Amino acid sequence: MIQHYRFGHPIHTGAVLDKPTMDITPVKDFPGWDISPSNGSLSKTLSESMRVFGLGETVRGMNKRGWIYISNNTDDPNHDEDKRSLYASQNFILLASPEEEEVEGIFIDDPGTVRFDIGYTELNRLIICSESGNADIYRFTADSADEIVRQFRAITGQSYIPPKWAFGFGQSRWGYKSEEDIRAVFTRYQDASVPLDSIYLDIDYMERYKDFTVNTESFPHFSDFVEEMRKSHVHLVPIIDAGVKMEEGYETYEEGCEKDYFVKKENGERLVAAVWPGRVHFPDFFKPEVQNWFGHKYQFLLEQGIDGFWNDMNEPAIFYTEDRLKEVFEEIEKYKNENLDIQSYFAFTNLVSTLGNNPADYRRFYHEHEGQTIRHDKVHNLFGFYMTKAAGEALRKMEPNKRILLFSRSSYIGMHRYGGVWTGDNKSWWSHLLLSLQQMPALNMCGFLYSGSDIGGFGADCTEDLMARWLSLAILTPLYRNHACAGTRLQELYQFQNLESFRKIIELRYALIPYIYSEFMKAAVKNEMYFRPLSFIWSKDSRAYEVEDQVAVGESIMLAPVVEQNHNGRAVYLPESMKMIRFKAWNDYTEEILPAGTHYVECRLFETILFLRKGHVLPLIKPAKTTAELDYASLKFLCYDADPKDYTLYNDDGFTRNLPFTF
Repeated sequence: MIQHYRFGHPIHTGAVLDKPTMDITPVKDFPGWDISPSNGSLSKTLSESMRVFGLGETVRGMNKRGWIYISNNTDDPNHDEDKRSLYASQNFILLASPEEEEVEGIFIDDPGTVRFDIGYTELNRLIICSESGNADIYRFTADSADEIVRQFRAITGQSYIPPKWAFGFGQSRWGYKSEEDIRAVFTRYQDASVPLDSIYLDIDYMERYKDFTVNTESFPHFSDFVEEMRKSHVHLVPIIDAGVKMEEGYETYEEGCEKDYFVKKENGERLVAAVWPGRVHFPDFFKPEVQNWFGHKYQFLLEQGIDGFWNDMNEPAIFYTEDRLKEVFEEIEKYKNENLDIQSYFAFTNLVSTLGNNPADYRRFYHEHEGQTIRHDKVHNLFGFYMTKAAGEALRKMEPNKRILLFSRSSYIGMHRYGGVWTGDNKSWWSHLLLSLQQMPALNMCGFLYSGSDIGGFGADCTEDLMARWLSLAILTPLYRNHACAGTRLQELYQFQNLESFRKIIELRYALIPYIYSEFMKAAVKNEMYFRPLSFIWSKDSRAYEVEDQVAVGESIMLAPVVEQNHNGRAVYLPESMKMIRFKAWNDYTEEILPAGTHYVECRLFETILFLRKGHVLPLIKPAKTTAELDYASLKFLCYDADPKDYTLYNDDGFTRNLPFTF
């Protein structure tokens, strides 16, 4: 059942479909909840056994109890345990307990700041507060977590489906500056016989960091180069940023000014902010005509042969605004020739640190949204969604029969219809290895099936053992990309000593693509999850609710990776008997049936272990250099008390849109 309650006068976000496929019943109250329209809050007492799942891309574990999470899309690369906001706002939670029959979901459709106090202020109290006091609130009830998710997705829409090549291995780094750099990456992987489907282009491919341009000095024959890579079935995937550089003669800038497409301050002047190129204007993505204009700008790169994009810096990230920069310089001047004691010293040094992503800057500009002028902070969390919506809708018009890869850093519920997400600037930390696993089910709940983290970590220096464990942990993650920051240790797989062992892990990934693709497509079409917490399947098993470092993936597999450095094994909890498959290579594995219960499982570095559920099937294929070269005639099936015919294998040409998906 779906119920709807409204605070005040909510802003229409587009998260919920205009014509949802399920009935929504308006109510005056939610049973078991205390609702206070006057302060925009609702609260509920939680039993000791109640778990709270969801909120998409956040810190901490799968069970969100014990912390405050604030929906306020934030460009913050330090995903420490004490952070309350990351790049995305996905205001959907699910409450489940092994002791209660009913499962409950809550979605807060408010694009401004929303606070989820989940047992922080009061240990057993959940308090949700809309800062604006204007929100559409949806309550879902069912007898299973899976049914709650299906209900939620039925009103928010089907998940984005990428091309099949996007499930292959991708290599990325901020710092590939030229055709020679990219060609060297490709050649090194090819010489090592490591499968590879994509190489990513970060901001260095652009002409002075301008969207929809190519640096002709470092990429003098860009379309020819794209075709050169394509002949080897390797796709180049460029980045697109939200800020448009202010530069006379730059077509996108001049068009935006001429057509009045950029955001403005209250006095009618265009906001001047700064990101990579320095001074920029932000498109007002809340205007349909701006979405159409900006989205069709991707045509420039499509014409060069590009068929994949990643949208970045779209919280939007702000290095500074000219207004704030002026204020800081004026304040700094006051300290000149002064004696800086401890208070004034910290005040002085903090001035510069307040330039980036300053909350006051998000209150300086406005949007035109459905006939209303709205200050940005009231709709802040929609900016990245609308940028990706702009691209997604335009790409469907420009390439009506072809799936184009598209994913974003910032997001809100509803963006999952247009593209996937990656979890942003993580670090080469073992804690982020575990976090990357814990975020996947929460993202899937919210519809973001095509998702993944930067394998090996984006910031800091990746060790060889961390890379090995991360590749194995992410072996079934749809987005499978090694990405690193400029200035960090080089972490392409050929930079490490055990390249042959890395090759075997990547080959295993390709051997698993028939399963990954089949299970992803089923989840997308049926409005289900691809990654699940164990408790979503074994809902009456109280022990399953405690497990935070294992996940179910698709219908057949449980994953229990090693997430601690210098460990050669781990304790694994099996809610039921499973077949343990220990892969040293895709064609070098052992099988062992383990009974239900807790087991210490040895897992050496460069091994990957998958657990096959009883009555289920795992298809494997002979690896190839790219997904395009996989030969489905080589399929074989690993089974545990099952017949291969019991498994529904899905396959298609990998790129055609709007296929009649049937399962």
